[in-house]
Amino acid sequence: MSTLRPLLGTTLLPLLLLAPATAHAADGIETDRTSRPLAPGVRLESYDRLEADRWLRVDELRVDLAAAGVAVEYLGGPATVAEAAARHRAATGRRVLAAVNGDFFDIRRTGAPLGPGLAAGRLLHAPARGAGAAVGFGPGGRGRVLRLALEGEVTLPGGAVRPLTGFNSARPPARGIAAYTADWTGALLPAGSRAEADVRDGRVTAVRSGPDGGTPPRGVTRLTARDAAAAADLEALRPGDRVRVAAGLAAADARPVPRSAIGGREPLVVAGKPRDHDRVRNNHPAPRTAVGFSGDGRSLRILTVDGRQRDSGGLTLTALGRLLRDLGAHDALNLDGGGSTTLLATRPGEDALVLENSPSDGSPRRVPNGLALTVPAGSGRATGFLVEAVAGTTRVFPGLSRTLTATGHDETFGPAPVAGPEWWTTPGSAGRVGPDGVFRADRTGAALVHAGRTPADGGIRLSVLRPLTRVEPSADRLAFAGPADETTLRLTGYDADGAAAPVEPRDVRWQYDPARWRVVDDGRGGFTVTALAAHGSGLLRATVPATGATTWVRVGVGLADTAVEDWDVEPGWSGPGTKTAAGHTGTGIRVAGGESEARPPRPLPLPGSVRRLHLWARADGPAPAAPLLHLTDRHGAELTLRGPAVEPGTGWTRTEVPVPAGAAGPLTLEGLGSTTPLVVDTLTAESAPGPAVPLGPPGAPPARPYRDRLLTGPAQIRARPWRFAILPAGRTPAEVRQALARARAEHVDFVLGGPAGTAAAPGRTALTGPDRPGAFRPVPGGGAFRHRGVRFLRLDTTRPTLAGGGLTRLRALRAELAAAARDPGTGALAVVQDHAGPELVDRKETAARTRLLEEFRRTTGKGAAVITLDAPRSAAGRTEGVLSYAAAPTRWALVGADAFAGRGARPAGADAGTDWLAVHERPLSAARESAAAGGVAGPTPGETRGAVRGAVRGAAPGASAERDEPAVTAVRR
Repeated sequence: MSTLRPLLGTTLLPLLLLAPATAHAADGIETDRTSRPLAPGVRLESYDRLEADRWLRVDELRVDLAAAGVAVEYLGGPATVAEAAARHRAATGRRVLAAVNGDFFDIRRTGAPLGPGLAAGRLLHAPARGAGAAVGFGPGGRGRVLRLALEGEVTLPGGAVRPLTGFNSARPPARGIAAYTADWTGALLPAGSRAEADVRDGRVTAVRSGPDGGTPPRGVTRLTARDAAAAADLEALRPGDRVRVAAGLAAADARPVPRSAIGGREPLVVAGKPRDHDRVRNNHPAPRTAVGFSGDGRSLRILTVDGRQRDSGGLTLTALGRLLRDLGAHDALNLDGGGSTTLLATRPGEDALVLENSPSDGSPRRVPNGLALTVPAGSGRATGFLVEAVAGTTRVFPGLSRTLTATGHDETFGPAPVAGPEWWTTPGSAGRVGPDGVFRADRTGAALVHAGRTPADGGIRLSVLRPLTRVEPSADRLAFAGPADETTLRLTGYDADGAAAPVEPRDVRWQYDPARWRVVDDGRGGFTVTALAAHGSGLLRATVPATGATTWVRVGVGLADTAVEDWDVEPGWSGPGTKTAAGHTGTGIRVAGGESEARPPRPLPLPGSVRRLHLWARADGPAPAAPLLHLTDRHGAELTLRGPAVEPGTGWTRTEVPVPAGAAGPLTLEGLGSTTPLVVDTLTAESAPGPAVPLGPPGAPPARPYRDRLLTGPAQIRARPWRFAILPAGRTPAEVRQALARARAEHVDFVLGGPAGTAAAPGRTALTGPDRPGAFRPVPGGGAFRHRGVRFLRLDTTRPTLAGGGLTRLRALRAELAAAARDPGTGALAVVQDHAGPELVDRKETAARTRLLEEFRRTTGKGAAVITLDAPRSAAGRTEGVLSYAAAPTRWALVGADAFAGRGARPAGADAGTDWLAVHERPLSAARESAAAGGVAGPTPGETRGAVRGAVRGAAPGASAERDEPAVTAVRR
């Protein structure tokens, strides 16, 4: 289950990306963070981290237990955490701020918690044997990790006293008497009872030889015996006999027993030192929930870490302990994790709890208990306003609008409803706001918009981008099952620098056949598109009248199944534990489950308007197995779809996996995974027909694809202060010689790329020798160099993101950006990389690197670019002003660049409206392009290597053309 991060909070990107790593990032890099207050003394921090072998998504509640009125209470189940919090009876005048899952439980039998439990000083359940690890709260606004043991006895008629060996215990000892009350949360009492006696108000009401099995009614204490001696004691009782049952918990540290407590298991930090769990069975990467305390017990950390997902692999116990220690925990305890890990929290001005993490089961699990964080309810009078944009962004284009909302909150950040707040902008703002909270941008710049009602107010800072130049839909194809079927759609605009922002419905005009389709405002900054016909296809045209920008969306209604893969013709799938197996109708494949992934011999394209995927599946182990389909969209972003779990022993099941509305198609299947071992067969896609008409009105010329201004003509390149060339790999000797000759004729300073094993190899750079113009030689040194005010950073993409490559690349980029920011002689930085698919460089690494470059450009004013060598196809573009160029193998490129000197300044006379980099592409040869189209095999590495040696040595006798340099690689954009 995917969870969207709340937009509220402070994004600490500049500090996180350009500053040195914080202490707890010693083994990884933090790539994103948001923060928001929940109440005075309580904050929620949410952040992403990249470790050497996994991504982590962490949510951390920071609580000052000494703050006025802050309390942590026992949360009872069995229920999901959200259900339990909704019915939690907080004390009068208090409200629930946050809730988290709690103790481990008897998951395969009774479902009851295994450790101790205290609520407002009342014993709810006790560990079965000895003292159980727990986290306790109170008295005195303090918390601690401790061990709690059951202390109890049963006084029988005649005065005989027997020890009480269990109290609402999920796994009572084999000997002795255990007691159960209406606080028991299990589905049934533990099996194995030989005799039972019910006691109400100190008198026996019933005696049984054998178990009743059900939960005792309110007011009844049920005594159970599991051995012969204890059974004899109970069977000797008669209705009306007086029996006294006393039960309580004692703390092993001899300190006062807490007011509230919940059980856990493994100690993670003890007296400031993280525990080593390397030989513990549970020490494997998994979703985690943990609680940590400062040395004085006044500071609390509640931590959840998502796991068993591509976006977050989870933590081992040892790593979790180190993380909590680095966060300041003096003592910490591990609570139940896995599919139980759940964290909910409120937003300012609201009482509703929002799911913050992404449960690994796909949806929140029912758990026996948890912890609820409560505070006193506030006055209900507004002391501030949370101002937000409905579309989820603070950006807007000149001439367009941004709809804002204002939510009042009181001094505790609790609800404070206010009717009709006033709106205004500060003087000098680049736009104006109306009484309805709609901001209209006038010009490029910034605006500070306020909302409030005296004496309370709040504000939001908006950025007005450069004028909108183009607009794109979130999906260019929509599929509908039939009439009344609907889906969502959003429009994103871009300015000349590639800066993006949503375009709201009030700024868009649609054209379509109203008898077949309907498009309306969805109230969230997007659109709801509904099919009105049973079958057919067509087009939707969206225009932004303020700028004239137009885009089209293909629509179709009436779904049909299309075969994607049946594994009968060419299985060929690979991956850890992947193998062929007997399928539903023929051959299938077995997916090992866990973090393993089965990958096809080549990515499998899905129909352009796919709505649902169907897959025959059979669990191949003792646990339920849910299929995971790993896709990429048209932008290369990864998308994981989770199918319904298949129960073991049920045979073959045809599962249905919906494709999210608005997914940016066309989509491609990159691999298959599963939560546990699974056999799959016959994958089909349910899609709608595409339109039988071209994009655009009848008689109009075909729409021209977007072409970035980075691509230009040779005259503009030659007008630049200096030039370099980009040469693809895998070319014929003749093409290599011709391209190098052309590069020399253009007086380039150096060459990027070329055939493997040569001076101009992929990821290798050959510079012009200072003593012999036109002579190329390898660049000495490591992965970076500076030339005429431009720093070039070469990144190695041969190691996958989660095999240490991502961490190495991000560290190298952060260091180089910091150096470039400090260096007055650097005016721009270019990342040079070989093309790498998502199996090597995943989307989160790509996004993190992009944010680093964007932040560098924004904070320093210096240029930034990404140059990708040997991409499948040529592409030029920009994102937030960061230029990108991908060089195709059928062309070579001449690149013109500005020279920088003295504090990174651009040369005198440079046009502020132009880029610091420009590209002109040239075909290697018409013959080569024809051969490639006809499938003619390329040259062998040896043929090409020899050609380049000759070309380089011919131009520069004695040059070290064969020196092996580190590879330059990069993220696919």
